Amino acid sequence: MTRAIIFDLDGTLIDSIPDVMNALNAVLADHGRRPVTRQETVAMVGGGAEPLLERGFATTGEAAPPDDIPSLVEAFGEYYRADPATETTIFDGVIAALEALADRGLKMGICTNKPHPSALQVLEALDLDRHFGACFGKASVPFHKPDRRHYDEVTRALGVPTENTLYVGDSETDVQTARNAGVPLILVPFGYSRTPAADLGGDRLIAHFSELPVAVDDMFAAGTAS
Repeated sequence: MTRAIIFDLDGTLIDSIPDVMNALNAVLADHGRRPVTRQETVAMVGGGAEPLLERGFATTGEAAPPDDIPSLVEAFGEYYRADPATETTIFDGVIAALEALADRGLKMGICTNKPHPSALQVLEALDLDRHFGACFGKASVPFHKPDRRHYDEVTRALGVPTENTLYVGDSETDVQTARNAGVPLILVPFGYSRTPAADLGGDRLIAHFSELPVAVDDMFAAGTAS
């Protein structure tokens, strides 16, 4: 039986806040706004670029007019794509965990609300792309997390039935995605959730990626995933 592990990206595999913050601050500066801090940026991420820009402007002054959001998102994307991974880091233990999962014959994919071109660019810049057979970011399909169809596109591309997969994430959106897809969820506590990971309601919580291979083994063996 072929099985797969699907991962969220930002806050799960990588800490992308520094580069996201830099691009956001560049847009804010263009409009005479003050820069936001890392802590403020962490509180803003989740759901993609549109809500990020909305929250960024609301945090630093008057809310941006809705009609301006598309152009702000475009500007943010240009800044971010120009420098997407200079300060982004891979969380400790990720590479070893991915290699251990691959040694088990598991396929792996990415399901993220990060804009699709940026997700691919960051994966390549960090040399993570070689570990994944599929990546679907926001706008790669006409729906996005927590819509289960986004998740299903990843599993379909991997050639694995959704019911034969586990999801690894860090946020409320990931919890809802897993529930909508009917798959078990492993949570990590070092991401960007506004709620502590222990309180999100995942099926398993790991403190470090070194724990992931055993957690996956246990959940498949217990039939938590088919």
